[in-house]
Amino acid sequence: MDKTLFSNLQLPEALLANLETLGYLEMTPIQALALPLAMIGKDLIAQAKTGSGKTAAFGIPLLNGLDVLDPGTQALVICPTRELSIQVSNEMRRLARYRNNIKVVTVYGGQALSLQRAALEQGAHVVVGTPGRIKALLSREILALDGVRVLVLDEADRMLEMGFMDDVIDIIAATPKTRQTLLFSATYPENIQSLSARFQRDPARVNIEAQRSHSDIEQKMVACGSTAKFEAVVSLLSGFEPQSALIFCNTKIAAKEVYAYLDELGFSVGELHGDLEQRDREKILMRFRHQGCRVLVATDVAARGLDIDELSAVINFEAPHDPESYVHRIGRTGRAGKSGLAFTLFAPGERHKIDAIREFIGADIPIEPIASLSGGTGRPLVSDKVTLCIAAGRKDKIRPGDVLGALTGEGGIDGKAVGKIDVMDYDAYVTVDRKAAKKAFARLSENKIKGRKYKIRIL
Repeated sequence: MDKTLFSNLQLPEALLANLETLGYLEMTPIQALALPLAMIGKDLIAQAKTGSGKTAAFGIPLLNGLDVLDPGTQALVICPTRELSIQVSNEMRRLARYRNNIKVVTVYGGQALSLQRAALEQGAHVVVGTPGRIKALLSREILALDGVRVLVLDEADRMLEMGFMDDVIDIIAATPKTRQTLLFSATYPENIQSLSARFQRDPARVNIEAQRSHSDIEQKMVACGSTAKFEAVVSLLSGFEPQSALIFCNTKIAAKEVYAYLDELGFSVGELHGDLEQRDREKILMRFRHQGCRVLVATDVAARGLDIDELSAVINFEAPHDPESYVHRIGRTGRAGKSGLAFTLFAPGERHKIDAIREFIGADIPIEPIASLSGGTGRPLVSDKVTLCIAAGRKDKIRPGDVLGALTGEGGIDGKAVGKIDVMDYDAYVTVDRKAAKKAFARLSENKIKGRKYKIRIL
């Protein structure tokens, strides 16, 4: 018997059917180890990185144990960043489709408290959010956690690195001591051990060793002078022409400079760093996911938890400060059996970082001069897609089919020109071919969706 099949778990038939619809057939290593323990109520320490399938590892048992008739908050998932909170919430909603009326509410800074208060007042079986905003909602008595049965700390090591220890401790103290606590962390430093010892009861520990070799990723270390890195990025992008590329910088200043340089040259590029307002960060992430821009320049903190389907290439504009960050960065490409490219630009003064990375992953990654990799036309990468934003979402009862129908109804645009559709709480996003963008904008602006007209923006 194959122990990695979801069908071997004691799960409701409706849940198994939904998992099959979502493409969840075989469990990932972290799911195979964590799910059987979590399902019987054990506290858990699980070492697993982004992209390992950990959301389903805690989401499936969490959702399975909910009492839908009780509108109170029964599960709390704490995440280090807004982006990860949104990503986890979206996946939880997908997993919850097998049961009617499960409400998942996302809370984070940068969004009005009044909106989150309204959402919570309508009932929230599951709350997903960042420590600062959860603490603020608690202190204002907008959120009550006395009915929490399952508490999840997602990417706990990153939360503590970002200085959220005190907030996390205060939040946990507001939950019942009888709760189940599931702690997920890419690493297991001393402060995580002390947090576990303080708040968990006889936790089981499972460990998925971080994949260091990344056999599906073609890795290259590219030697170039520090002043030549901007030209080197252009050479790599125009020479290899990846469908999508994520460029990592070590600082916000570098990210802004790389973005400005590529934008000036006409690349379809976006930037993601801590100086951006949350609304702007959400919009650029949506554009990138929808292929509305082909290149995203980001810092590590801003990209934490970022999960992009079929990312073609990762370029390290600077070698990361530690080898484990390198593994996390390049692990965003080459997923699900697909191949990927990973380039790391380094100046002579960064050679020690390259040596440390090669030793850490145990592979002799080739070092090549930029001249041997340059080429191509030099033309900027431009997207042939456009992302439209509709000022209505899940709270307005909007569904993807409603958006598609408004676009492709009688006399509308060809369905083949419509790409990905994402419906969030208060907005909906749809990607269309650039050549159909003007007509799509007009259709959505003129036609009613669910009996109402909504404001449309081009991202």
